[in-house]
Amino acid sequence: MLGVFSSAVVSPPDELVAAGSRTPSPKITSTAIVNRFIDGHPSAVSVQIGDHVQLAYSHHNDSPFQPRSFAAKDEIFCLFEGVLDNLGSLRQQYGLAKSTNEVMLVIEAYKALRDRAPYPPNHVVGHLNGKFAFVVFDKTTSTLFVASDQYGKVPLYWGITADGFVAFADDVEILKGAVGKSLATFPQGCYYNTAVGGLRCYENPKNKITAIPATDEEIWGATFKVEGSTVFAGTK
Repeated sequence: MLGVFSSAVVSPPDELVAAGSRTPSPKITSTAIVNRFIDGHPSAVSVQIGDHVQLAYSHHNDSPFQPRSFAAKDEIFCLFEGVLDNLGSLRQQYGLAKSTNEVMLVIEAYKALRDRAPYPPNHVVGHLNGKFAFVVFDKTTSTLFVASDQYGKVPLYWGITADGFVAFADDVEILKGAVGKSLATFPQGCYYNTAVGGLRCYENPKNKITAIPATDEEIWGATFKVEGSTVFAGTK
């Protein structure tokens, strides 16, 4: 799965911006990255949302234990990969039908966060048990909501394109050589929500997350560490 978002939607961490400025740092545009994804994934589907967002996904080489899915409802778009172990109880919690799958559950949970405030984002992702990564875009409010499970069982990566878009992908090969040295693992157990000001740990949302720049010799931009923790939230 792939999502690219312009600077009108998301402001990436300064450390990734700085890392992407290092040389040599080959980059391609957001459109070229989407084309790379489509060319490399048979039967890929691409969805353009206004001028600032493009999503793409494919079921090529889909794993039954870690399936990918896409859904849209009420101008909310969601890419989801993985499985939720507590899907049944979450359906009951949100009053949803037994046929509701993971991607629709995330959309409904996001709507509850948005419409029945105050519901902090960490309450939503903190209740999700399983292995997952997802990208939610709310066109109505231009809000981006991205999250990875607590143990990073579903890989997720991000970086900055040549035209300043932020790209998220589950396949690191899509971003290698495309986002320069801004490439980084999205930190496990964390979420990025533009409505609350960026990157947070959903177990300790008040704790600051520090981006530690990689050395010039590495292709990676940075790793992330939650304040007060001895464990890096994102690793290579």
